[in-house]
Amino acid sequence: MKNYELAKIFDEMGDILDFLGENPFRVRTYKRASQIIYGLSDDIEILFKSGKLAEIKGIGESILSKVEEFLKTGKIHNYEELKAKVPQGILELLNIPGIGPKGLKALYDNLHITNFDELIKACEDKLVQKLPGFGPKKEENILKGLLRTKEAVFRFPIGLVYEDVLNLLERVREIKGVKRAEVAGSFRRMKETIGDADIEVSGEDGAGIIKNFTQLDGIKEIISEGDTKGSVILHNGLQVDIRVVESGSFGACLQYFTGSKEHNVKLRGIAKEKGFKINEYGIFKGDKFIAGENEEDIYKTLGLIWIPPELREDKGEIELAQAGELEDILKELIDYDDIKGDVHCHSSYSDGGETIIAMAISAKRLGYEYIVITDHSQSLKIAKGLEIERLYKQWEEIDKINKSGELGNFKIFKGTEVDIKSDGALDYPDDVLKNIDFVIASIHSGFRESEQVITKRIIRAMENPYVTAIGHPTGRILNTRDPYNVNLIEIFKKAKETNTFLEINAYFDRLDLNDVNVRIAKEYGVKFVIGTDSHNTSQLKNIRFGIGQARRAMLIKGDVVNTHPLAEFEREIKNKRGAIC
Repeated sequence: MKNYELAKIFDEMGDILDFLGENPFRVRTYKRASQIIYGLSDDIEILFKSGKLAEIKGIGESILSKVEEFLKTGKIHNYEELKAKVPQGILELLNIPGIGPKGLKALYDNLHITNFDELIKACEDKLVQKLPGFGPKKEENILKGLLRTKEAVFRFPIGLVYEDVLNLLERVREIKGVKRAEVAGSFRRMKETIGDADIEVSGEDGAGIIKNFTQLDGIKEIISEGDTKGSVILHNGLQVDIRVVESGSFGACLQYFTGSKEHNVKLRGIAKEKGFKINEYGIFKGDKFIAGENEEDIYKTLGLIWIPPELREDKGEIELAQAGELEDILKELIDYDDIKGDVHCHSSYSDGGETIIAMAISAKRLGYEYIVITDHSQSLKIAKGLEIERLYKQWEEIDKINKSGELGNFKIFKGTEVDIKSDGALDYPDDVLKNIDFVIASIHSGFRESEQVITKRIIRAMENPYVTAIGHPTGRILNTRDPYNVNLIEIFKKAKETNTFLEINAYFDRLDLNDVNVRIAKEYGVKFVIGTDSHNTSQLKNIRFGIGQARRAMLIKGDVVNTHPLAEFEREIKNKRGAIC
């Protein structure tokens, strides 16, 4: 897919225009297009050819023409023209937290800053803080962002490359001589981010398989090409490694390179105790080959049941298997087809790209029984938050659709993603909130406040009886924004006390709560919902990434409220809020 490349181009075009002081409307047009394309789960080329891309709000004729140009030529002429108007290093600095195009323009005009090293030196020499609108604290934050960015090893959010990797896997399976092929590594474990992707293959003529692999579409650069191993860079920048083994070693190879390292170390210890040796080629007793064709054989030889990849983090899964307790957990472990409805969806009423009915129809096609429309509340102007009058208008539309019978037994719930204000008050009054089926309370501002302040804000929100769930509870955005300072233990305690659900936000650059925090919250007896935070129908499929986090945290179906069918889900939210739904 070319989604990421196009999203990055439009984002940079917006930044360059902002840096150059161009019309803010043009800046917003490109930034909005970037956000939409970045979040698409479907291939933009397919969406464009089918005409569905043109139906998404925020994708106008100008953007469509540039998408078409890129799909045909691999370039956008206007983008090349804009890049020529700014110094080469400027675009990299636009990614540093706390600067922004206008701040960068001030640095460029006053200090002639054009690259990382120049800006680091200017911060160290205390020159930045002397500029209007900066000051010592901002200079310190910029320097921290610079150093963190320079030292960081970039990892791709899994959702950004998920379809690309799966599409590549399918093409690998079609290569002559390939018998079996699977993706291993952190991708298979559904980690939030991945550094690269590993494809393990069994087949004949390893050199021929590797050669054909390096010639597949979508490959930008060949790093290495051998008889059994190869490495390439895809057009999206992701490195993919392929490894070919004999059929008898495929399961051992897949298990070994799926990891995690800690999980595998524990397995090697068990193998050693039993007199075995284990590596990527199989399990051996001395020089005698014991098992290796299938993963299940590896675990069975070690006296264990097969452990799902998402659980392989040495977080107690092996001990549970040894004690005979894991099997019962796996019977109830949440699976990828267990969700019955999406509880966090935006429509064109606020900053979503499609209508309520379009979102509902797509959700029904996924096999869901319900959807909750949770457009932003009135204070979030940047997201076209709904004033109360427009909220009531939305309710009328939802009632009309539900009563029409157009969707059969499928139900659209009236929801909102209401802002938690700086003092913990909510963005709608109680006499409005009490008539909303599902209220997600979220923080969208004041991310740098102290732990005490942010914790109090969320706790006060949970004390409101009309709040159903807390949205993206730590506020992080992968590779962009760190979690805000919050005492999660206090949040978990209050969530249990008030029976407030905590969201596992499945939008691929959030995945918030992460698996570690979900596991801890479960220990406090918290209930969860998984929502996609979708802004168009394509993004509804992001639910799989939230489920991946839930599986990594070993959640069972009963832990996640929206695994319940419609009638049970309605009872759950009524129990949470009293007889007010």
